[in-house]
Amino acid sequence: MQAAERGHTRWGIILPFLALPVVVLGILIVGLFLWAWSDDEEARDGTRAGAAATVPCTEALAFGAAERPASARAHDCTVQRGIDTSYAAVLRMPREDVRDWLRETYPNGPEPRTGGGACGALCLDVTHENGLPGTAEAHVVQVRVEYVNAETALVRFSAFTM
Repeated sequence: MQAAERGHTRWGIILPFLALPVVVLGILIVGLFLWAWSDDEEARDGTRAGAAATVPCTEALAFGAAERPASARAHDCTVQRGIDTSYAAVLRMPREDVRDWLRETYPNGPEPRTGGGACGALCLDVTHENGLPGTAEAHVVQVRVEYVNAETALVRFSAFTM
């Protein structure tokens, strides 16, 4: 056996073992940055952040402390999550029942206002400052009513955080 020549070390054997952790750490750091900057992230419920997802209408209405009137058919109920949460529901109900439902649901809220522009036939905006019940998870509830015909109203319900 011959001793290592003077001035030569055994780095050729040690160097691969030292380089391996550095390479693995570099790959992990690059992967972490790519993951953080990716816009393909999904929300915890599996939907893309900002994308609307279908939910039960009872959930959408409950977020704004409301219940479906017995005379109404609810459909197109969605939630959209991002920085804020927004629920929406569409109700079809007898036109004559709309004002009573709004009064029963938001007894301390303002009176619905009538028509014009984006409001439709009837509008109601309720916040915690002007009558939204404490049971509401939403910060604001907006109701927009359109009269379909002499008997039917289309009610667009929206409840969201700010």
